[in-house]
Amino acid sequence: MSDAPPPTATPGRPSDAAWDPRQYAVFAGPRGRPFADLLARVEAERPGLVVDLGCGPGELTLGLAERWPGARVVGVDSSPQMLERARALDAGGRVRWEQAAAEDWDPTSAGATGPAGPDGIDVLVTNATLQWVPSHLRLVPTWLAALAPGGTFALQVPANFDAPSHRLMREVAARHPRAADLAPGLDRAQAVARPETYAALLLERTPHVDVWQTTYQHVLAADPDGPHPVLEWVRGTGLRPVLGVLDGAERENFLSEYEQALEMAYPRRGFGVLFPFTRTFAMARMPG
Repeated sequence: MSDAPPPTATPGRPSDAAWDPRQYAVFAGPRGRPFADLLARVEAERPGLVVDLGCGPGELTLGLAERWPGARVVGVDSSPQMLERARALDAGGRVRWEQAAAEDWDPTSAGATGPAGPDGIDVLVTNATLQWVPSHLRLVPTWLAALAPGGTFALQVPANFDAPSHRLMREVAARHPRAADLAPGLDRAQAVARPETYAALLLERTPHVDVWQTTYQHVLAADPDGPHPVLEWVRGTGLRPVLGVLDGAERENFLSEYEQALEMAYPRRGFGVLFPFTRTFAMARMPG
């Protein structure tokens, strides 16, 4: 899940709409598959400390606790709405939930449960988060340094910002009367690097690196009388910077024009809407 900037604007940062766990969960199945594919490459057997940076509503983080029942699991997210949902799901109190932005999170700490200790973090996962963190290439070395010997760092980020879903969003925003207000939030997604950039960054610190891309061909259900499913998908993620700026008639006019463009780019068919989505994965294991 994406680690969200706080809904209240801070100097130099656009204001986004607050994260909505219910909207995000509409496509829980296809959103969760990349997380499973990423974790399938993690070979840790009995980690002591597992951290999910950008844990979102918590379902996937609880899966980490199930996979490694002997581990101390920490979920970190900056969205109070997402963490509220995560705590509600964690009836057994299996996970320590911590509110922090990725930029501010201290990897030497595992929240109120105490410091990570001299051995460090055994598994650090960040899934669909770093596109919201423009400084993450600078932060990754710090996170790697906090890993235990033999520890694993695993990331997944969207790599579809040139797809019609995002390109059309930017084009509609550029024609909008408030284009100058909308541009900063939409440009922020360009923080994602190319696969070879992640590979080089990780290989400078360990030879045990695996970087790859996958394009998922998602099939989204499409009610003929309902909103376009791609609009509903991005409403919970990439469209948030727009929703944080516009309201009332301005918002409705934007959504109407954008949805018309999506109808042409992703036509509704008898089986639904085909929504290709490319993601970049990277994993590094530190020397033991």
